[in-house]
Amino acid sequence: MHDMAIMLIELGAVILGLGLIGRFAGRIRMSPIPLYLLGGLAFGHGGLFELSASEDFFQIGAEIGVILLLLMLGLEYTASELFGSLKTQYPSGAVDLLLNATPGAVAALLLGWGPAAVLALAGVTWISSSGVIAKVLTDLGRLGNRETPVVLGVLVLEDLSMAVYLPLLTAVLAGVGLAGGSVTLLIALCTVGLVLYTALRHGRLISRAVGTDNPEMLLLVVLGLTLLVAGLAQKLQVSAAVGAFLVGIALSGDTAEHARNLLAPLRDLFAALFFVFFGFSTVPADIPPVLLPALLLAGATLLTKIATGWYAARRAGIRTKGRWRAGGALVARGEFSIVIAGLAAGTHPRLGPLAAAYVLILVIVGPLTARWMEPAAGALRRRLGRRPPRPPSGADPGQAPPKTTASGRPPSTSLERLRARSSPT
Repeated sequence: MHDMAIMLIELGAVILGLGLIGRFAGRIRMSPIPLYLLGGLAFGHGGLFELSASEDFFQIGAEIGVILLLLMLGLEYTASELFGSLKTQYPSGAVDLLLNATPGAVAALLLGWGPAAVLALAGVTWISSSGVIAKVLTDLGRLGNRETPVVLGVLVLEDLSMAVYLPLLTAVLAGVGLAGGSVTLLIALCTVGLVLYTALRHGRLISRAVGTDNPEMLLLVVLGLTLLVAGLAQKLQVSAAVGAFLVGIALSGDTAEHARNLLAPLRDLFAALFFVFFGFSTVPADIPPVLLPALLLAGATLLTKIATGWYAARRAGIRTKGRWRAGGALVARGEFSIVIAGLAAGTHPRLGPLAAAYVLILVIVGPLTARWMEPAAGALRRRLGRRPPRPPSGADPGQAPPKTTASGRPPSTSLERLRARSSPT
């Protein structure tokens, strides 16, 4: 009874604190995610005051938070829109892998780590946080922006790639032979393919079966179905977040709209618990020894993620402002990076703290770049645009500009140049 009372007090204090933090963040017009993380860091393991009685609840709540974030993200789009995005975005996915996995692999090699740690750190730096980015896009009101489907296309490609990467990493860490690793990978791919086929071909039937005019029944059915599919996906070596996203894709029409309205408060609550638990699970004392390499790696991959978003939005015909917003939105790392680091923590004693520091930096910086990348780029462009044009190399600054033809272009042919020289000034 005493332990239950302590747990309720801790939960009440944390949730009340989250509400106050959220109100403060709203007043200064920023995402509350960095404040959630710093609060978790202050009251987690090795923090100012450790909240131990409610840790198990926060862990389960964090898992549910990621699942609900990805479910709500999937409810925004239909299966046909998803496949259309994947068909157009696969080159961007390849660029994303090349630009963002390479720095992690190179860093591990420079630190003298083994092949398993190299593969793990490459995954840590490659995968953006779908949960964080989904929350940030919602907070900023950008779900209807033209660049948002591009951002989601890159995220979906990353999440689906986890169905290949995680079984491969697990096989490498366990020292499983080629046959055992191939079987695990084949099961994961078949699972994802089956769910995608069902969502595309039979999504309307699923929506009709799930849909009801009773809000209570709809909430229970959608939430239960999502948790069931997420658990089965996790059991079959596919990410639970991917399973939840695919459930959202399978639902459409009025059912999806009603489900969004009902699940939004639950998503906000459990998503906040996810970010707090991430801070809880990070020991502050482990961060200073690896802070410098984490900062260098974060700086490098911040630039490569911005370049990825810019490239993907440019391919989709998005204008310059949307390209900057897409690049800034992709910076945050989070749940998948932590999962990867947790799986491979035994390969090297510094891998876990380095990954935690790296993710903590970018999960705080990510919401800021999503909010301020486009205004900062616009301000820089305007500042550069006010500078007077520099004269060509070797030219006299006081020399008159070259003659032009009647059309306003420089004379291009010998006859036009002759006429320009002979015409009155």
